[in-house]
Amino acid sequence: MSKKEKEHMNLVIIGHIDHGKSTTMGNILVLSGAVSDREVREMEKAAKDLDRESFKFAYFMDQLAEERKRGITIDLAFRKFETESKFFTIIDCPGHQDFVKNMITGASQADAAILVISGKVGETEAGLSDIGQTREHAFLAKTLGIKNLIVSVNKMDDESVNWSEKRFNEAVRQIKELMTLVGYKDSDVQYIPASAFTGENLLKRSEKMPWYKGPSILEAIDQLKVPERPTNKALRMPIQDVYKIKGTGIVPVGRIETGIMKVGQQISVTPTGFVGEVRTIEMHHEQLPEAKPGDNVGVNIRGITMKDIKRGDVVGPKDNPCSVVNPTGWMKVQGIVIYHPTSIAVGYTPVVHAHTAQIACKFIELLKAVDPKNNINEDNPKIIKKGQTAIFKLQPIKKFPIETYKDFAELGRIAIRDMGRTCVVGVVQEIDAGK
Repeated sequence: MSKKEKEHMNLVIIGHIDHGKSTTMGNILVLSGAVSDREVREMEKAAKDLDRESFKFAYFMDQLAEERKRGITIDLAFRKFETESKFFTIIDCPGHQDFVKNMITGASQADAAILVISGKVGETEAGLSDIGQTREHAFLAKTLGIKNLIVSVNKMDDESVNWSEKRFNEAVRQIKELMTLVGYKDSDVQYIPASAFTGENLLKRSEKMPWYKGPSILEAIDQLKVPERPTNKALRMPIQDVYKIKGTGIVPVGRIETGIMKVGQQISVTPTGFVGEVRTIEMHHEQLPEAKPGDNVGVNIRGITMKDIKRGDVVGPKDNPCSVVNPTGWMKVQGIVIYHPTSIAVGYTPVVHAHTAQIACKFIELLKAVDPKNNINEDNPKIIKKGQTAIFKLQPIKKFPIETYKDFAELGRIAIRDMGRTCVVGVVQEIDAGK
C-alpha cells in the first residue's frame, strides 16, 4: 500500500522537559524502520562524542547542534513514518518553557498528540505542578483542537518505578485529574506504560509488564481516528516558515487547515495583501497537483518576495481571503485564566498566539467573569484572575489574520502568554476589523 493511498495524520509529541519526548519518537522511528542503519550509526557516534549516550534516540529529532549540546529540543522537528494503515508526519515539540511558543506552533498543526509523562517518582508530580509543562501542554492541546491523546507513562525502567503496576496506576490517577480539569473525556485518552530508552511497549507489548493488557504505543498510533477534513470550506493555510531555496526561489511552508489548494490557483496572502498564482505544491520532497487539510506543504508562488509573506500570515483564495483585525479593531474572546500571578485588568498587553501568528494584544474591555468555584457571575468586572472563565475584548498592536471559532475553528483558537507562561486559553467569538 503506498502512502498516497494511506490516510495522512499529523502527530505531535508534547510534555514536560526531560520526560523523554525526543527519545520516545527517535526510538519509534528506529523500531518502525523509518531511519536507515547508517543514520543509526551516525547518531550513536554523535551521542558518544558528546558523552550523552542516553540521548542517542533523541538525536533523530534534535537536529540542531545547540539542541544536542544542551540536551533539549528548541525548534520543531518534522519526520515521517508509516504504520499498517496510516502515514504520519511527526512534529516533535520543545518542552522547555522558554520554547513553548514553538510548541504552540507545532500543536496547532496536529491531528493527535502523544503526551509523554515520566513515571519516575517526583518527576510525574513536577510536570503536573502549577509551573509544570505537562499541565500547560495539556491545556494547550485541548485549546488548539487536539481531540485524541495517547499518554505515554515513560521511564517505567527507572529504579524508583521498576515496571510497577502500582506506580503506573498512581501516575495515571494524577494525570486523569488534570485531563478532567482540561476537558478531556476518558474515551479521548489512552494511557500506556513504556520505556522510551529500552523500547518496552513502543513497537509491541512488553513482557516486563505482563499486567498491562492494552496496545503498544505504535499500535495505539495506528488505531487513531483520522479527523474529518474540512475540504468544503475556503482555503486557509497559516505560514509556519518561509525559505529561500536556490534555483526555486521563495517557498512558504505551512499546513492546510481548511479547503483545497491546487496548482494554478489564484491566492492572496493576509495581511500583506499579496496576490499570486500557485506554481508548485510539494510535500516530503514530492510534487502534488493539490493539497488537502492536514497536509504540511511547501508552496512556490509566482512573483512572491520575502517582503510579501512571513510566519503567521495566512494564505487563502484571492476572492475569499482570511479575515484581519486591524490595530483599530478588536476581537471578542471567551477564555479561561489558567495561570496569572496576580490578576488581569484593562490595559494589559501580553502576546496572543493563534495558529502560527504571535502578536501582542491589549485588553480593552472586560465584559464578563464567571467563577465556577464560588458560582459568581459578574458583568464588567474590574479584573479577572486564575480559575475564572471570562469574556473580553482584545486589540492587536498590528494587523492580525484571524477567524472566528464558529467560521474556522482551526484559526479561531488562541493562547495568551506572558512571562514565559501560558496565562489564558480561549476561542474568538466575534471580530471587528476596524479601519
